[in-house]
Amino acid sequence: MKLIGMLDSPYVRRVAISLRLLGLPFEHAAISVFRGFDAFQQINPVVKAPTLVCDDGTRLMDSTLMLQYAEALAGRSLLPAEPAALLHELRLIGLALAACEKTAQIVYERGLRPADKQHAPWVERVSGQLHAAYRELEAELARQPLDVGGPGLGQAAITVGVAWTFTQCLLPEDVPPAGFPRLAAHAAAAEALAVFRAIPCDDAVTLAH
Repeated sequence: MKLIGMLDSPYVRRVAISLRLLGLPFEHAAISVFRGFDAFQQINPVVKAPTLVCDDGTRLMDSTLMLQYAEALAGRSLLPAEPAALLHELRLIGLALAACEKTAQIVYERGLRPADKQHAPWVERVSGQLHAAYRELEAELARQPLDVGGPGLGQAAITVGVAWTFTQCLLPEDVPPAGFPRLAAHAAAAEALAVFRAIPCDDAVTLAH
């Protein structure tokens, strides 16, 4: 398999970390959808990161679908099987992915749109959604912290940690860590793990094959 995309994307990074944890070998091509548009288009005409090129040449898009396929290959899941525990983890993953989406929307609005074309009410609305997602996650972690020290690192722990790091790398002043101490502590613990250190949130990194 070959994973296409930059590791500063939380979607690429959550897939890369999960593949490592599942013991599935893969190659990584650090191609940007912006700087490497033409090269990416040769692999996937849709130019969407992440793209997973499977062993038979099939190209998958959307990190959640990739992880579903990866778990089928590995014969085990990074999600709990018990319905109540699964429901809880899926809620956390959904909130974390929403935070990633809203972070990206703000970054694109500010970084890609000319200043005179930026729409302040839109940024305000998306910022409110971003903060709401993290407030909900903070409350969930207050009720039930995610385990990062046990033998089985779960998908919720991965995705929440990756999401928080992504936002802090790009919008630290918009989402001050002091307002979300449990999230900050969870991400710090996750980032200290060997698998997270091996797959950093850095667009200059290409993983060794």
